[in-house]
Amino acid sequence: MAKIIHGMIRVLDEKRSVDFYDRAFGLKIADRFGFDSFTLVYLRNPEADFELELTINHGRDKPYTFGDGYGHMAFAVDGLDAEHARFVKEGLAPEPVKEFHRDGALMARFFFVTDPDGYRIEVLQKHGRYR
Repeated sequence: MAKIIHGMIRVLDEKRSVDFYDRAFGLKIADRFGFDSFTLVYLRNPEADFELELTINHGRDKPYTFGDGYGHMAFAVDGLDAEHARFVKEGLAPEPVKEFHRDGALMARFFFVTDPDGYRIEVLQKHGRYR
């Protein structure tokens, strides 16, 4: 059976992105590999084996375009309201908390935040299928 191990995004500024993902989600550098034209940085936290791979293409100075296919990635947290307040305090500019209901029951509580390169990230309260 296959196991998902990482997702990759391209970023312009390694330090800025590493700082954001550490402050927002506690992701730390697990590995860093420099090559002639690019650098790969793997971020993870103790909550899961899944890693976020940052690809930094050397010499790139223009922001990346997402086209119309990119959606978002998501993180699940124990205390959504406390996390939202922490994001505000950290100056990470989270959007307001929202709720989705389905068939009269709460399906999800969440907010979105945008990383320094414009990637949208959903932060969900651990609940139901979002664990």
